[in-house]
Amino acid sequence: MIVYRSDIASHVVLEGECGQWRPVHCPNNASQVSVPGTISWRSGQNREREQSVWLVPNVPGTALWGGAMVIFSVGWPGFDPPDPPMPGIGYNPPVDKRDDIPFAKVIATVGPATREVEMLTRLIDEGVRVFRINFSHGNLDQFDQTLENIRAAAAAQRCSIGVLGDLSGPKIRLGRIAGDGLELHPGDRIELLARSIEAADAAPDFDGIRTFRISTNYPKMIGEVEPGHRLLIDDGNVRLLAVERHGNGPSARLACRVTTGGHITTAKGLNLPDTQLQGLSAMTDWDRQCLAWAMEVELDYLALSFVRRAEDVLELKRELVRHAGEQRGRTPVIAKIEKPQALGELTRITEVADGIMVARGDLGVEMDLAEVPVAQKRIIAAAHDLGKPVIVATQMLQSMIENAHPTRAEVSDVANAIFDGADAVMLSGETAIGHYPVQTVQMMSRIARTTQPHLSGALGGQPLRSSFIHESRYRTAALARGVSAIVRELGAKMVVTWSQLGGSARYLSKSRLMVPVIAASSNPAALRRTTLLFAVQPVELPQPTNVDAFLEQVDELVIARGWAGQGDPIVILAGDPIGTPGVTNRIHIHYVGDACRIRR
Repeated sequence: MIVYRSDIASHVVLEGECGQWRPVHCPNNASQVSVPGTISWRSGQNREREQSVWLVPNVPGTALWGGAMVIFSVGWPGFDPPDPPMPGIGYNPPVDKRDDIPFAKVIATVGPATREVEMLTRLIDEGVRVFRINFSHGNLDQFDQTLENIRAAAAAQRCSIGVLGDLSGPKIRLGRIAGDGLELHPGDRIELLARSIEAADAAPDFDGIRTFRISTNYPKMIGEVEPGHRLLIDDGNVRLLAVERHGNGPSARLACRVTTGGHITTAKGLNLPDTQLQGLSAMTDWDRQCLAWAMEVELDYLALSFVRRAEDVLELKRELVRHAGEQRGRTPVIAKIEKPQALGELTRITEVADGIMVARGDLGVEMDLAEVPVAQKRIIAAAHDLGKPVIVATQMLQSMIENAHPTRAEVSDVANAIFDGADAVMLSGETAIGHYPVQTVQMMSRIARTTQPHLSGALGGQPLRSSFIHESRYRTAALARGVSAIVRELGAKMVVTWSQLGGSARYLSKSRLMVPVIAASSNPAALRRTTLLFAVQPVELPQPTNVDAFLEQVDELVIARGWAGQGDPIVILAGDPIGTPGVTNRIHIHYVGDACRIRR
């Protein structure tokens, strides 16, 4: 598929059976009126998909679909599509100047408010570089359609876009509660049962105390919660204190006292901040179904919820290899730090994970809220020290779910996360169910752009020190250290690397060079996996025959995109032979235009 953009519409040229698109019905009599047509294709799970289109009058071979203009070169004799603006260059991001290349990336959760192609296209245009699919909401058919729409929007915008699948994890929830729920008051007695029942209203006893019997989806907790432990329902809005345990097996029950009342309903979340849950697996059966789907459709990242120890991450990685084999099972795993227990094993978790997410929602429920900002800085520092990308998430622009403008505190929160060193900042409900998803992404991007020129000052004018970069004996890590020094001494405008599998882009990103890192590759999957990395701009190029040919491609690319001008210094990192993974071994100090002058 060749994708390019005009001032009027986004165009997708389909040639033969190129990509996954297969035109079925494209009548050629669209002369005076719009004529209906149909296109069909196969999705990532080999499901048949079909979409109606309208042919535009007097424009042979053109159809309107999903708000974009689609040009069919199949079935239209004599139709000659225009040349792409840069022959041989496939996906190019919708940016025109070097200063517009984002350093901190924006992640947006896809939901009912944003899952259509037109909306996803607008969000990419406003700055989203990774979309999150939350497996806690929906089914596999819905996820399949969502992914399909994301890929279509990315193609329309000529952009490498990553997709993060977020596994639900072992969330403890209340069992069935009758009607519209129960209203609990301080002093009420709650008995959590090992057996499954439907909870109902209760009358007070002779002491005026009401006793409610409620089940959970994790009955083993009754044997693990000790008297004196806290139990938090609905993100801490309702609070219980464990008093005593009774019985064993199916008849076991845990007696608790309500300390903070409120309304509870079926499947509300239950947090146990004081309890070490030994019998709770890191993955549920639903997680395994989602994992199998993610491997089949080749998602770019997987996030694991409620990580408590490094073994949780390793368990997921073993599952990936079992499902997809040693090579395809290397999908990057993002460990979500949202349990206080994880902070006790933070270094080891960070070592075995491929990235870290500061998931402040449950973290803020299970620990003192005043400690969450300190924990955030500690988690980010650990990720940097070990060379792993880090995402800051949860309630970043929460008020924009209902309002077109954020609070000042929210804007400061996003900016400070970037100043702390976040590779990416994530939107959840703001884009999944919010009323203003486009405005929310616009605001998040504006904050990132405004913050960007001041990042070097936030780091004391020096690149961020990472023991992973400085102590690694890998050749690419050593080259990244050299590139960092050259960029500072030369005042280079950017760094360009041929990164076939994305490794050199990751090292350069963690060096925090404070200039854009252009990661070129002929591997679309590898490029999508760089979309999370700080300052990295992925670009798909055909593999050059040698380094000199790559320099020519670089000159054409940076001049055409407005990223650099004639004579500007840039640093090139590549290998010889070029394109062979693991052999990045050359640093070139290059002045834009030199390759073109030499060729002439």
